[in-house]
Amino acid sequence: MKNFELTREYIDNLKALIQSKDETAIQAIVDDLHPADIAEVYEEMTIDEAKYLYFIMDDDKAADVLTELEEEDRNRFLGHLPSEIIAKRFIDNMDSDDAADILGALDEEIQQEVLSHMDDVSSAGNIADLLSFDEDTAGGLMAKELIKVKENWSIPTCIKSMRRQAADIDEVYYVYVVDTDGILKGTISLKKILLSPSSSIVKDLYNPDIISVKADTKDEEVSNLMDKYDLVAMPVIDQVGRLIGRITIDDVVDVMREEAEKDYQLASGITDDVELNDSLWAHTRARIPWLFIGLLGGIFGSRVVGGFESIIDQHPQLTFFMGLIAAMGGNVGIQSSAIVVQALASQSMGIETTTFKLLKELSISVLNATVLSLLIFAYNYFAGASMALTATVSVAMFSVVVFASLFGTAVPLLMNRLKFDPAVATGPFITTLNDIIGMFIYFSIGSLIFSLLM
Repeated sequence: MKNFELTREYIDNLKALIQSKDETAIQAIVDDLHPADIAEVYEEMTIDEAKYLYFIMDDDKAADVLTELEEEDRNRFLGHLPSEIIAKRFIDNMDSDDAADILGALDEEIQQEVLSHMDDVSSAGNIADLLSFDEDTAGGLMAKELIKVKENWSIPTCIKSMRRQAADIDEVYYVYVVDTDGILKGTISLKKILLSPSSSIVKDLYNPDIISVKADTKDEEVSNLMDKYDLVAMPVIDQVGRLIGRITIDDVVDVMREEAEKDYQLASGITDDVELNDSLWAHTRARIPWLFIGLLGGIFGSRVVGGFESIIDQHPQLTFFMGLIAAMGGNVGIQSSAIVVQALASQSMGIETTTFKLLKELSISVLNATVLSLLIFAYNYFAGASMALTATVSVAMFSVVVFASLFGTAVPLLMNRLKFDPAVATGPFITTLNDIIGMFIYFSIGSLIFSLLM
């Protein structure tokens, strides 16, 4: 399969073929495309053009393309189709987890209509079960399709059952072993099944060391576990330990991407999850809260500076370095908070205590502050600035960098302890507070030093 590049020429050609209803020519240029590429083509088409293209594809490929569409585009497309077509053309040809994701974004009434039109009642029941779980839990991520064998089965019985189960599965990652009550016991490799004598029993061959999660486990914890143990699939159990599904790595990658996007937006001062094509109101609503906080921060910052009006009137050269001090405090604070938030998100802080982390950050900040204050001291000294200004800027630089570093470390740790998302502690939050406090530190030190040296 060649790399696909969407061009205006390609779209115009495809639209012309659809207009002339030349199915043979359309299939010739579309059949070799990956479903993700066809989904990219869809975005450039009208609903009628997209419907025509979908209905000349085979059922399996049409279902794969639908799962690749962005949720808004997919819902818009499905909104023009009857429930029976959605069921038989798409949902019947999907894995249960993909089907549940797609139906979960539709109205409950439409969900029920689609499920009622499905040919496979068992599959419809599996999808209905998945819809009952919160989408941000293991139950909301899992698929029902898996291969399982019972611990008291012989090898020939296993192979016979596995052949039947594999018909509904695209990729076989693990063969799970359960007891007569459906309790998950472990896994057995395909190699052992193929190489073991026919007289062997599963319970003598399976590996009991297995990592699983309960259905109500949060999706972020699932992704952390799969990342930590390098798993390509993870079994999901109910409250009594019965095997009810599996989560595959492609679903976890989606979770990781969504979490990264959410944290990035929070760090940028965007409170809601928004996309580029969302409405103006959605973007405004997501941005205004932090912009308002930034406005308040600017007002408080100006009040802090105004409180030192007399020292500024006497020594106006202090204003030359206001921007530098504020910028360095904000930058250092963001660096520290970003590192802590990243460690918290990936659960890679190990057994470090909050006190140990703060002490470690203090050491780093002192080293950085020393280097930066010496550099600014040298600059002012050789630039001919007064000793009072040189000392003020250098001491303030040291103090602000140390404070901002500790503040940027402590705030996300505190927010995590209080069960708030620590990602909100980066970006505008840290920058605004460090601007205010940095200005207070700078002018306080300036007042003291200038009173002593001038």
